[in-house]
Amino acid sequence: MGRDIWSEWLLHRRFGGDPQRMQAVMDYLYPVRDRVLRNAHLAEGDTVLDVGCGDGLIGFGALAQLDVGTVIFSDISQDLLDHAQSLARAMGLLDRCRFLLAPAEDLSALDDASVDVVATRSVLIYVAAKQRAFREFYRVLKPGGRLSIFEPINRFGADLFDQPQRFAGYDVTPVIDIAQKIKAVYRQLQPVDSDPMLNFDERDLIAYAEQAGFRAIHLELQAKVTPPDDGNWDAFLRIPGNPKIPTLEEAMRQVLTPDETTAFIAHLRPLIEAQQGVHRSAVAYLWAVK
Repeated sequence: MGRDIWSEWLLHRRFGGDPQRMQAVMDYLYPVRDRVLRNAHLAEGDTVLDVGCGDGLIGFGALAQLDVGTVIFSDISQDLLDHAQSLARAMGLLDRCRFLLAPAEDLSALDDASVDVVATRSVLIYVAAKQRAFREFYRVLKPGGRLSIFEPINRFGADLFDQPQRFAGYDVTPVIDIAQKIKAVYRQLQPVDSDPMLNFDERDLIAYAEQAGFRAIHLELQAKVTPPDDGNWDAFLRIPGNPKIPTLEEAMRQVLTPDETTAFIAHLRPLIEAQQGVHRSAVAYLWAVK
């Protein structure tokens, strides 16, 4: 039986089998981890709940900073929990870890006021019931407990997707009809107006935290509009942006004829390799106290 989509993407598909890309991704994520943990104000003896732990980046980072403390790794993927447990065993940390199969919006296996810190990274983008998740974060935290999260604000770049003449920030006017066929594949899987990955922004995060009861809420938004920083065509073609969508290569295979595929690649590949596009991205750090 194969791995689920979450572990398959997190451990394999997001790197496309390229060790250099894997290193580049981790070089980006380590400072994110450090910022999330810094905002959490860890203290010796803390019990930290790593919601949507994935490969354990946040949780193992917390264990490295605490001589005394426990991390609860929670995720909806048993495969990823098994992976994290294997890493904990190899590092001799099993006695300081717990593993919980649970979605962010239903942490009912945990008692009220049972953890000191709730930390997440790129988790709410997959959660439809975001307000319910914030209420669960609040419920399981002790009085004075800290919430620290990091989320991409994908709505910031969604307007580029809605422009017919643009595909991932590149001008595809000469092949616009072909581009629309490919974009329809992604729109069907992740509608801009309703998909959890796209239907919120930083203001919503603050509102969710307030309505859940948090106080002393802080949010930092980092947004940029730049030329693309990667002209790697193979990566663009074969690495999906998230676990729920196909690669560009897979999407073209679904909806294009061989001639359409040839024409689309002939137009788009030179633009990507020359980095002649627009890249819009935004991320938010939110931290708060119960």
